[in-house]
Amino acid sequence: MSTTTTPRPVRTLPPLMQLSDAAAERLRALYAGGQDGKLLRIAVSTKGCSGMSYDLTWADAPTAGDEVVTDKGVTVLVDRKATLFLLGTTMDYEVKAMSAGFTFVNPNEKGRCGCGESFHV
Repeated sequence: MSTTTTPRPVRTLPPLMQLSDAAAERLRALYAGGQDGKLLRIAVSTKGCSGMSYDLTWADAPTAGDEVVTDKGVTVLVDRKATLFLLGTTMDYEVKAMSAGFTFVNPNEKGRCGCGESFHV
């Protein structure tokens, strides 16, 4: 007796990260100004009351441990150890009355701490 199995369709994964228009615009300004020649590296570190936080640093060039993400003509680096936590994330830039900064809309987050500084998956 022989059975044939139909191969399962391959699911396409969401992009590792995307940038909102505001984030891309802000990064272009930073890259053209004081951070000329550098790239933003995004990582996830163990920190805060929920356990994890986004860690943004400047890098001179990609390393072997970086994923290179280009969206809207802007390149950022993602620490390879953070890819599972960031898959499908959109990075935004928000300006509020008393603050401005990059924010993350991460479909992998299961919750955030009360102050918003850390998250868990």
